[in-house]
Amino acid sequence: MSQPKPASEKSPYYDIASKYGVDIVFRPFIKVESFTAKEFRQQKISILDHTAIVFTSRHAIDHFFNLCKELRVNIPEAMKYFCVTEAISLYIQKYVQYRKRKMFFGTNGKIDDLIPTMVKHKNEKYLVPMSDVHNNDIKNLLDNSRLQHTEAVMYRTVSNDFGKDELQDCDMVVFFSPAGVSSLLKNFPEFEQKDMRIATFGTTTAQAVRDAGFRLDLSAPTVQAPSMTAALDMYIKKVNTGK
Repeated sequence: MSQPKPASEKSPYYDIASKYGVDIVFRPFIKVESFTAKEFRQQKISILDHTAIVFTSRHAIDHFFNLCKELRVNIPEAMKYFCVTEAISLYIQKYVQYRKRKMFFGTNGKIDDLIPTMVKHKNEKYLVPMSDVHNNDIKNLLDNSRLQHTEAVMYRTVSNDFGKDELQDCDMVVFFSPAGVSSLLKNFPEFEQKDMRIATFGTTTAQAVRDAGFRLDLSAPTVQAPSMTAALDMYIKKVNTGK
């Protein structure tokens, strides 16, 4: 499972392991690293020239505040925060006193849902912390809404290192991002799929597997299986029945 180990022992992955007697190993193929202060300065972006920050993930929050600390930038209490979900907005209190801040958040986790609220604050100058791997969807949305904004790359996704025999005993590898597939190719340049099954979550991840020339055995989400755990449950049940 190419993602971190669940924080809770009540994770549905453990239910699947117990139900079918399978071993599930959590081994992230990628990790996220902050840009250094020197790397960020090369973008010639002044954080304090902005009056509002747009957060799309907890990663963005962590790397934004860590970078501010390295740059010795003190964020004023008047700064506004716009987050795609309430859970992400609550995560900000890891770094600042929540009750003293101006928070706004969406409901469905998509930037589209946040745009109407941002338009109500059209005089703000928005800063959007981003990964080095991103598309222009957010930029285009903010441009179309005529909002003043700057996209700032503050963190990057890199491959984790693997031992040459780490995948030897795996029956299935589950990917959650195209970067994970890239990490597989980097760590195992001579990888041959053979009988190993490959599962993916998300259309772009599924396409990355196909583009790499591998066989895709299981993909989610679907109407019947909206989550990866539901997809795995259905797949293992079907395979076991077939045997």
